[in-house]
Amino acid sequence: MAILREIVKNKYLYVLALPGLLFLIVFAYIPMAGHLIAFKKYRLADGLWGSEWVGFDNFKFFFMSSDWYKVTFNTIFLNGLFIVCGLGIALILAIFLNEIRNLVFKKIAQSFIFMPYFISWLVVSMMVFAFLNTSDGILNRTLMSYGVEGENWYLKPGLWPAILTIIYIWKFAGYFSIIFLAAITGISGDYYESARIDGASRFQQIIHITIPLIRNVVIVLALLGVGRIFYGDFGMIYGIVGDNAPLYPTTDVIDTYSFRALRQLGDFSKSSAVILYQSVMGLITIVVFNAIAKKIDKDSSLF
Repeated sequence: MAILREIVKNKYLYVLALPGLLFLIVFAYIPMAGHLIAFKKYRLADGLWGSEWVGFDNFKFFFMSSDWYKVTFNTIFLNGLFIVCGLGIALILAIFLNEIRNLVFKKIAQSFIFMPYFISWLVVSMMVFAFLNTSDGILNRTLMSYGVEGENWYLKPGLWPAILTIIYIWKFAGYFSIIFLAAITGISGDYYESARIDGASRFQQIIHITIPLIRNVVIVLALLGVGRIFYGDFGMIYGIVGDNAPLYPTTDVIDTYSFRALRQLGDFSKSSAVILYQSVMGLITIVVFNAIAKKIDKDSSLF
């Protein structure tokens, strides 16, 4: 009855939320039934319910090889770099933008740093190839003009975590900086006025006022990133690296591994087992890190 009274009391709010709820139900919750494929020997002819139940046999494909450790480590390591470096650079950009007093220049700067966010990964991959390809890439041609021998960048797996991190920062730092900038502009000017009266420099104001007062926003964005730390950006990794086997040791993530398992083996069950492992680990991660955030600051947790 209490739930019914709540719905009647706020019926218009629930009507506004209805499209979003329907979207979640149709595209997020109903498809979860597909995880049953991970426990079956799935055949298209038999369908989801008619296929033979095999229990955990499909997980042996993943965990009986050393690939599970490699792709799990790569996924966590790359996402860790993306979260730390991406949010760190975005915060610095937001602070710099906030310090700009010329409004025209500020708007132009915001537009330029935000623009890469709208470029698709397919276009980005072509830009990266034009920059790094061995024969006539911009970087190799520049190096050779200075008498330095060019490198075959697509055969250097050790360099690609840094390369992918730079690409991620270029694409997403502007987007996150706008979020941080919105939080910064919401800070009352009285704090800065009091600090100036006390003789605080601009740097001291940033350290002791700006950053502490947007801490909650930073933590929330970090938690959202951590919640997807087991999800590699398939569009980014596959679009830029593709099926380049020499780069697999440092760039192969769970998403690209499961895609290859489906494409090369044609086995829906084994691929689904990998994805289910990814989903469970992602759930555990967000619950654990949210609990840690709640211990530190209750207002910064997601739930």
